[in-house]
Amino acid sequence: MTDKELNLVEHFDELRKRLIISSLAFLLFLVLGLVYVKEIYLFFMGTLGYKLLILGPSDIMWIYFHVATVVAVTGTIPVAAWQGWLFVKPALKPVERKIALAYIPGVFFLFIAGMAFGYYFIFPNIMKFLIHLSNDMMTTSFTAEKYFSFLINMTLPFGIAFELPLVAMCLTTLGIVNPYRIGKLRKYAYFILVIIASMISPPEFISHISVAIPLILLYEISVFLSKIVFKRKQTRIHAVHTDEEATSY
Repeated sequence: MTDKELNLVEHFDELRKRLIISSLAFLLFLVLGLVYVKEIYLFFMGTLGYKLLILGPSDIMWIYFHVATVVAVTGTIPVAAWQGWLFVKPALKPVERKIALAYIPGVFFLFIAGMAFGYYFIFPNIMKFLIHLSNDMMTTSFTAEKYFSFLINMTLPFGIAFELPLVAMCLTTLGIVNPYRIGKLRKYAYFILVIIASMISPPEFISHISVAIPLILLYEISVFLSKIVFKRKQTRIHAVHTDEEATSY
């Protein structure tokens, strides 16, 4: 076996190790979520004011595992980010290692912030609007499956979307992304974000707009922060070149 083949096998072994650790973390948090599923369930019920309905015995297990899965995904994110950093660490320069490591805590906190934004702002406002539409026309009652499916669709995408500014800054710092090129793709990005908003929100215009506007703002924030990082990086490079030229003379 050649050195190149050995190196490839080592990379696959290392990747498998990181994936196994992340998977074990997911299972651990999944079990933790199942243990405290009642407390989490009551928290997510918020101020609904009545118990949710189920249409069959299997719905109970559906609720248990979906609530626990949200907990597992949230808890696994920092572990997976750390394992990802350990995997790419050998290929990075010392400066790039410090930069990548500095972004890892932000991955977790921004995900939580995005979930909180979806849960405390987007979800209740859309719920109030939709319930208001049914006033004096029908009795409002939700099944547990429909309620939690709607809740997850209104929160989980924002947890992921809130990572965009951090990802853009990190990739810009590492020289992978140029913010000015991303800015030129703005109209295509808007179109994609509107489609995503229409897919994850209820099928009516107000919900689409309520989800699309925050996503577009996150895109613009990502571009703005990426430009700041890019300019600082260019300034540092220029300063280094200037120092080198001055030393050569």
